[in-house]
Amino acid sequence: MAISADLEAQIRRFYYAEQWKPGTICRQLGVHHDTVQRILAQDGVPRSARLVRPSIIDPYLPFMLDTLQQFPRLRASRLHAMVCVRGYAGSEDHFRHQVAQIRPRPMAEAFLRLRTLPGEQAQIDWAHFGTMTVGRATRPLMAFVAVLSYSRRIFLRFCLDARMENFLRGHEAAFAAWNSLPRVLLYDNLKSAVLERRGDAIRFHPTLLAFAGHYRFEPRPVAVARGNEKGRVERAIRYVRDNFFAARTYRDLDDLNAQAQAWCDGPAAARPCPEDRAMSVRAAFEHEQAHLMALPDNPFPTDERVDVQVGKTPYVRFDRNDYSVPHTHVRRTLTVIASPTHVRVLDGANELARHARSFDCKEQVEIKAHVDALTAQKSAARAHRGVDRLAASVPASSTLLTLAAERGESLGATTADLLRLLDEYGQAELAIAVDDALGRGVPHPNAVRMALERRREQRGSPPPVALPLSDAVRRRDPTVRTHPLASYDRISTSEPTQ
Repeated sequence: MAISADLEAQIRRFYYAEQWKPGTICRQLGVHHDTVQRILAQDGVPRSARLVRPSIIDPYLPFMLDTLQQFPRLRASRLHAMVCVRGYAGSEDHFRHQVAQIRPRPMAEAFLRLRTLPGEQAQIDWAHFGTMTVGRATRPLMAFVAVLSYSRRIFLRFCLDARMENFLRGHEAAFAAWNSLPRVLLYDNLKSAVLERRGDAIRFHPTLLAFAGHYRFEPRPVAVARGNEKGRVERAIRYVRDNFFAARTYRDLDDLNAQAQAWCDGPAAARPCPEDRAMSVRAAFEHEQAHLMALPDNPFPTDERVDVQVGKTPYVRFDRNDYSVPHTHVRRTLTVIASPTHVRVLDGANELARHARSFDCKEQVEIKAHVDALTAQKSAARAHRGVDRLAASVPASSTLLTLAAERGESLGATTADLLRLLDEYGQAELAIAVDDALGRGVPHPNAVRMALERRREQRGSPPPVALPLSDAVRRRDPTVRTHPLASYDRISTSEPTQ
């Protein structure tokens, strides 16, 4: 067990100055005798010989040693089961203590100090920094970290996910900040870089290969379980956590990235360069920049491209939000191309809509013209259905509607009024009233209503009661024609047959 420096000094003082025995020191200080023996053994004091009593595990020690030599990482529980089969009857706790004492210790591995030439290499990695809340959405806060291996110049950019598009955007932003790029980029075995690895055979992500071909650098993954090969970026991430992100406050992602850029150009660049502490990272970068490669003339496209299916409503779903499209493109497959600031919806090469990107969730991002066009189309459809029903029931209503339109009357309101009168009085009465209104030269629903009321009063009939019918009963506004009753009159006046 680890003990404090004061307690260690006390053990040495009692042993050398006061001439206490190790057993006395253990009892008086309340520490284990192995701890006292270990402290004194560091000074060359031989361990005191203690009486070793025989143990029931002694006959099985050769078997245990031989098994652990072949399988150094074999669990004590499995070895205990193997020994029990061979007759061991001791407890598992004591057995674990014995295994911990005899288990062979792996030899500590030594590493060479890795040095790189100026402009030769940079190391890339993602780091997770918790979450960020955007509206109702909680998104992971990821940091793209790039470090030039020679000068230790750090580039830091925060993103709301670790997808390939943000991975490539981080590269381009780092190249722009350095105004150049190294010849080799070293990666961990992350999925954005390595899709599959078997031995020395590596299958890179095809998008990363295309990106590397565009910028003319070599992507190189580190060996499996060899984190020391990318120790520069690992230490840079720890440096970012301790010296930049700790106790940092920010309004949003843009504010955080602005602070990160100022930190990279300021305190992070002013620190001593580990390769030569006589100069700063900024001075080392100025020396290294002359050895870096120039950037190509055009950037690599990093916008996200997704094929989406439009449902019954004129919206496409992208990144947990809905974006409006023209209603003429429902039930079709469209293409969404998204940048960090905009979302474009394409039909082939034709751009249908351009929206500001939202990182919220369940938000409905609309263009007013899309909604207005759908509303107008639906209103026009309802008006057309009403006009068709009136024309089929009362042909003269078409003339009345035409004259009403010439007078500047609202066709929608006129059609709705005539439909209500049709439901209340019936087809035959409405046809007579429409002819009466046209004969008087008053093409207005009020004139039709007055004609209907005069005829009702002349007949002495009670006022009509409207019976609203559901759409299922109407079956989309069916026209019910009145059967002529003349045939029934003839039947009532004819002589009965013999």
